[in-house]
Amino acid sequence: MRIRAFVILCLILISDVNGFAGPAPGDIVKNDVVTISVQQQYDVVSPGGKSALAIHFELAKNWHFYASAKTAPGGMNLKLKASSADYIVFSEPIFPPAQIYFDKSSGKKLDVFSNKFTVFMPFTISRDAPKTDTQLQIKIAGAVCSQMQCRMPDFGQLGAAIKIAELPMGDAKFTLPQVTLAGDSASANQWANYSIWFALGLAFLAGLSLNIMPCIWPVLPVIIMRIVEQAKQSKGKSTAMGLVFCLGILLFFASLAGANIILHLLYGTVLQWGDQFRNPAFVAGMALLLIVLALFMFGLFTITIPSAVAGKSGSGKGYGGAVGMGFLAAVLSTPCSFAILAAAFAWAQAQRLPLGTLAIMIMGIGMAAPYLILTSMPGLLKRLPRAGQWMEVFKQAVGFILLGIAVWLIAALPSARRIGVLYFAVVLSFAVWMWGRLVSYNTKFFRKWLVRSIAVVLAVFAGLFFLVPTEETIKWQPYDSVLIETSLKDSKPVLIEFTADWCLSCKVVEKTVYAKKDIAKLIKEKNVLAIKADTTRRDQPATSALKNIYNEPGVPVSMLFMPGEKEPTRWRGKAFGDELKTLLEKFPSRE
Repeated sequence: MRIRAFVILCLILISDVNGFAGPAPGDIVKNDVVTISVQQQYDVVSPGGKSALAIHFELAKNWHFYASAKTAPGGMNLKLKASSADYIVFSEPIFPPAQIYFDKSSGKKLDVFSNKFTVFMPFTISRDAPKTDTQLQIKIAGAVCSQMQCRMPDFGQLGAAIKIAELPMGDAKFTLPQVTLAGDSASANQWANYSIWFALGLAFLAGLSLNIMPCIWPVLPVIIMRIVEQAKQSKGKSTAMGLVFCLGILLFFASLAGANIILHLLYGTVLQWGDQFRNPAFVAGMALLLIVLALFMFGLFTITIPSAVAGKSGSGKGYGGAVGMGFLAAVLSTPCSFAILAAAFAWAQAQRLPLGTLAIMIMGIGMAAPYLILTSMPGLLKRLPRAGQWMEVFKQAVGFILLGIAVWLIAALPSARRIGVLYFAVVLSFAVWMWGRLVSYNTKFFRKWLVRSIAVVLAVFAGLFFLVPTEETIKWQPYDSVLIETSLKDSKPVLIEFTADWCLSCKVVEKTVYAKKDIAKLIKEKNVLAIKADTTRRDQPATSALKNIYNEPGVPVSMLFMPGEKEPTRWRGKAFGDELKTLLEKFPSRE
């Protein structure tokens, strides 16, 4: 296999294609990673004529759709399905050429669509079609993925209105634009000229770079001081201890290589570093870990290294302690490596098993090299700056870097989970502060146990509340005064939840009331119109209605409009689930 797995080809579509009227798109659906719009070839089509819809996709950087049903995991490839009247017949969608993407979860090369691309959907109007306006709708499904995560969003439906009329089409002919790949085959294959030695050199540099990863910085002072202590011994003893320390680093990478061999031989897959970032739970966990490490850098608590690893007596000074410290350094460095190790592993897993195993071990050699040089040349240690105030300032500065990386990770989470992680980060920081600041070394055992137990319980309950995702069991509708009025006229019960993104009490209501399955079941059975009235911004319709129509000062407020009642039942607190359930049970079930 070749290093081509590193090359990302960009799809470039010819925008000024023949036959499509104007650049203005039709309906648009959009979220934070993809924008999809529809454009039609002709505004008017005669009975018996042909036309097409162009579905334009624009993905955020490093995001993609799976292109092939044969290679897409779990059948999550991009799918488009058209629906319309019986007299409009759609042909199969015409997709652009796919790009090659190395999927780290399966160790295979997959076909994907990324950046900007267009899918064309030709259709034919039957000769006996009525001459009227007709709505065409496109349903879009498929996973949109990055290196860190995959999502299965509900894209809704795109629509385009087309007029069927007996009008001359002139000389216009039905043609579909051609789609080409940027560049030529020569530029796409330029990476293939590099030798295996060059690739192994990149693996060595990837391992070498692990020594500057932020996650290892909390234990770097301990590692350096240990090496300095070793330098006070004989040269032979110092060199031997350095070699054993490096052996600890290599043991970690040997563990990775061993796991990869087992997965390859027994399960037909490979170990891919970085694939864990596809899991939002892992990304959130890494962000919270970095926040805790930042608090360590600020001095809120101390990390106690086990005596067998860092002690100055007993086995801590021996070879076992050196191996343990080396293994610990490797473990702490890899979580923050991000694209560095991911790229090196991607190349390694595209090779045969012996060569891939060698590449993984060379990464370990690259990380161990600086420590081997320091311990084998004690004269270099004398040039290291002495410990002092500068080291404390440096630690605190590193804390802000760790916080910046944590923010970057949180930003990669789905929008529905970011707020919960941020709230929990605050509670977790408070629990860490309790653990490290409200007790000291001389604190009595009972007080120390009590304070730290409270801190742990607080963190656990906050995690259950903020981090466990709430299943969306109620089909909420956005605030629409016309829809509400129509439903009330039809004697249909209406439930309105006034909420806001910045309202913590509103989140409590959603967790304690609307997340209950029995209430969601009753809302569905009783045919209740559920309205989620968002008042996050001042210019939103629900914000004005809350003040001017319902005369409520703020959120959270829930209202249940019952047929035959002039005034709704209102709840301004957080614990009204039983009352709501009792009222819902009085409504007749829909037929």
